[in-house]
Amino acid sequence: MTETHHHPSRHGHADDAVQAEILDLDAEVLAEHTASLTAWLPLNGAPRQIVDLGSGTGAGTFALLDRFPDAHVTAVDTSAGHLRLLREKARARGVGSRVRTVQADLDTAPWPDLGTPDLVWASASMHHMADPGRALRHVRELLAPDGLFAVVELAGFPRFLPARAPESRPGLEERAHAAADRLHAERVPHRGADWGPMLTAAGFTVDAERTITVEIPGGRSEAVGRYALGSLQRIRSVAAAALTPEDVTALDGLLDTSGPNSLLHRKDLAVRTQRTVWAARPA
Repeated sequence: MTETHHHPSRHGHADDAVQAEILDLDAEVLAEHTASLTAWLPLNGAPRQIVDLGSGTGAGTFALLDRFPDAHVTAVDTSAGHLRLLREKARARGVGSRVRTVQADLDTAPWPDLGTPDLVWASASMHHMADPGRALRHVRELLAPDGLFAVVELAGFPRFLPARAPESRPGLEERAHAAADRLHAERVPHRGADWGPMLTAAGFTVDAERTITVEIPGGRSEAVGRYALGSLQRIRSVAAAALTPEDVTALDGLLDTSGPNSLLHRKDLAVRTQRTVWAARPA
């Protein structure tokens, strides 16, 4: 998942819809990598009850349902809109009976009843928690004794442009990311954290950790252009005030879908990021 996730309750419905579109593009573009992560999980057996914490519109939920055909997934998110989309997709895919959705803000106590899952999956959601230590302890109390907790995080927002781009302002994307990162560091202090020590402190044993480098050429899917557009629009909304006027003008040129410099017309896009997964068990 991208880094823009999982607290749409802090924003309006319009933002919810924009975010849902990015989540769906993210799921489509990164589907192969998500499937490889679900296949890698060091499970003791096929899980029957799974909880997807911060499910968004269901990228993880559907990857897990595909991987474990006998499993049921409880998808938890703050956004009623995202969960409605998830239910619609589940019905369209014929797996509606295997999905339960729970709208909840996991920063508030007490947590809803999520059963006793064999697997808890949290992708790009734990770093949004106001008190991650408390959330991790809740997960430990929730899990079956031999259950597994998978924390998946991206190393920041994906990159899309080559370093020399755009021709008028080379390096623009890195400068925009640096500006957004400075602002996010204040608002989302746990982004990019090493979850290993935090898991250990919360009473888990980290079984395995894996980092995969994602590099998807733009030519592989027309969704890459739309994914870049949505992601850089989000970056602009955060970073514009900290960029030079020349950089903002160049960025707006990339985001203008009818203009000659539009991201949608570029042939040199790629999705570049890293994802790390920590697999942990109750100690």
